[in-house]
Amino acid sequence: MPVRFQRRIRISSGVSLNLNKRSISASIGRRGAHFTVGPKGRRTTVGLPGSDLYYTTYKNAKPGIFFILVIVGIIVLAALLRH
Repeated sequence: MPVRFQRRIRISSGVSLNLNKRSISASIGRRGAHFTVGPKGRRTTVGLPGSDLYYTTYKNAKPGIFFILVIVGIIVLAALLRH
């Protein structure tokens, strides 16, 4: 039986850092519409909450953009944990 690890850290309202055992990603947005950037690329999801109707688009991202967003997320998280 494989072991799964997944953790979402909410940085602020509408911004979160998503961790699992293989990668890290950042999400921006709320229920109904959000944008996620990770090592596999960018994902935009728009939907109607509570209805299971949604539309998702995927685009490959340049690795540089992803790493910049992750570093900024970690810096913001560290600043929030200090207070």
